[in-house]
Amino acid sequence: MNFVTGELALQRGAATIGVRPEHLKIDRDGTGGWQGTIAVAEHLGSDTFLYVDAGPLGMLTARYIGELSLHAGDHVSLVPDPARIHRFDSSGNALRN
Repeated sequence: MNFVTGELALQRGAATIGVRPEHLKIDRDGTGGWQGTIAVAEHLGSDTFLYVDAGPLGMLTARYIGELSLHAGDHVSLVPDPARIHRFDSSGNALRN
């Protein structure tokens, strides 16, 4: 799971938010969402994992089902599925809506 703290988490009423790699939509155009640069693209045939340097958010992992023709150095935007964002308090306990 990707964990994000700071202003993005506070905007959702949490100390930390968590998003699983499969719940991040990968936008090739790099507009909207969380901006970053691909550090590693792991092409596994059935899945593609992208390890994205998202600056102040840290390194994020995104999973795409199937082959995706993106490579290290490409700029992307990661858009979390709002229904799949997990929220945690400062003690690490899950927050319910």
